[in-house]
Amino acid sequence: MPFHHRQDAGQRLAKALADYRGQDCVVLALPRGGVPVAAEIARALGAPLDVLMVRKIGAPAHPEFAVGAVVDGPAPLVVEDAAHLAMTQTAKEQFDAICARELKEIERRRALYLKGRTPIALRGRTVILVDDGLATGSTMRVALKAVRRQHPRAVVVAVPVAPRDSLEALAEAADRIVCLETPDPFGAVGYFYEDFGQVEDAEVIALLQANDPAAHSESPRP
Repeated sequence: MPFHHRQDAGQRLAKALADYRGQDCVVLALPRGGVPVAAEIARALGAPLDVLMVRKIGAPAHPEFAVGAVVDGPAPLVVEDAAHLAMTQTAKEQFDAICARELKEIERRRALYLKGRTPIALRGRTVILVDDGLATGSTMRVALKAVRRQHPRAVVVAVPVAPRDSLEALAEAADRIVCLETPDPFGAVGYFYEDFGQVEDAEVIALLQANDPAAHSESPRP
């Protein structure tokens, strides 16, 4: 069954995650597409909402094909996919240049979205990591590694739709995976939404502001 839009997907996911209401949770979105989904979950669970800045590193000749990823943090985490680097013949100099460009985009988004807001502490809490869907799962995989560095109590991956093999590849890294649809054949995430329009920066900012951080305990991430 297709989702009407990201908000619809988030509302359906929130029902599947209802047992986390009242627990010490943080809903962490992968921007930009994951934010409208995560906002619905955070609202339903009464949990704080934050973002994890992750950027795919695309092959020079095929930018949509991931050869790695980078995640923001005190020490940015860079993950290389050796097989994809070899397959696309991406040189180290090319990889490093693309990585530097994506780190600049992360800095831009962090300043724009958070406006100096202190990131929500993850240590000892259940983190619900949300995106609007998975294809290969490479971005989520590096996100999981980055979140684990911050010593949460548990990490839950929550996505509306993904291919089964991508979920299986994440099984060891996550404590729980909640996915509503696992179609076969898969195609692309956008195929399973009636409205899969671009999420603009202004929408991300508005959703983060609507989730009042003053209502939740915050401290700097370790």
